[in-house]
Amino acid sequence: MRSVARKSAKADVKSGVKANVNAAVSGRPQYRVVAAAAIALLVLPIEAGHAGWLSDLFKGKKSDKPPRHSVAPTQAAEPKRAEPAKPVASKPRQESRHEPERRVEKPAVVRPTAAIMASKLFTTRCDPQKFRVVIDVGHTAESEGAISARNTAEFIYNLRLAKVVDQKLKAAGFAETRLLVTEGKARRSLVRRVDNANNWPANLFLSIHHDSVPDKLLESWEFEGKKSHFSDRFSGYSVFVSKANADYGTSLAFAELVAKEMKAQGLEYAKQFTLPIMGKNQHPLLNKETGVYSYDKLIVLKSTRMPAVLLEAGSIINRDEELKMDSAQRRSTIASGVTMAVREFCDSRWATVGPL
Repeated sequence: MRSVARKSAKADVKSGVKANVNAAVSGRPQYRVVAAAAIALLVLPIEAGHAGWLSDLFKGKKSDKPPRHSVAPTQAAEPKRAEPAKPVASKPRQESRHEPERRVEKPAVVRPTAAIMASKLFTTRCDPQKFRVVIDVGHTAESEGAISARNTAEFIYNLRLAKVVDQKLKAAGFAETRLLVTEGKARRSLVRRVDNANNWPANLFLSIHHDSVPDKLLESWEFEGKKSHFSDRFSGYSVFVSKANADYGTSLAFAELVAKEMKAQGLEYAKQFTLPIMGKNQHPLLNKETGVYSYDKLIVLKSTRMPAVLLEAGSIINRDEELKMDSAQRRSTIASGVTMAVREFCDSRWATVGPL
């Protein structure tokens, strides 16, 4: 039925065209409309669902919906006007016949890695003579921290290493470096050291520690006639930052520099913190290449108002590594790495050309 109606309409239009073509040429408006409609019927097929648009044309009314084939199939339809917040190009991109068609897909959510974030260092340079670095000695004489495989308190190891770091930084021109030794019980001392760093105020905070393992992983042995505990399963340094720090991005940048320098000194990082056997001491690894971990709830990292990093210099519960950590050579090696990291942090040119 649709085919019969279409043929009939075309026949009527043909006769109308012959009758009115002269009038159309003469410029009479009403015949121009009739002629245009007739030509459209001859050229374009009319879909039943859009047949009403022609009668609207004669009435001077715009149709809400154009005919489905109102443009040739080989031509691109005019792009829809975008919302104000979504700008579009004035002209659609013309694809080369040698270039594969590009499909617009929803981009995947990409989280920046620690290495990428840490690469965004300062563009300005500091004055080493005025740059304030706090070297925090982890734990106190009252709260000694871990006990080594040979019954030496962690606080002693921390103090020895921190002193060497302090000396090397001052020798490198960082005259405002401060060695922070805190007294008191554990939690009270943590709050006190954070207050001291914030009130100074420091530009950079580095807390020095030495590592152990959870008690359930310890084994027993005797050293110099005394019972002691050890674990030779794990060793290595590790570097920690807190996402709760007021300047987490910069903290991460400095942590990456410290870890990179430890690795450059030939040291390996401790990999056990990602293992379930570590229990509450399990932490997310931010960079598997350098050994930077996240420790969000640690007070000295989250409550300081400057970039803050904690360095676990090595394991003193590992019997072999403890001997190395107790040597002046290892302390010098680690302190040199920290000093280089601070130099790079203060002036990124150090990373490529050395001292200027």
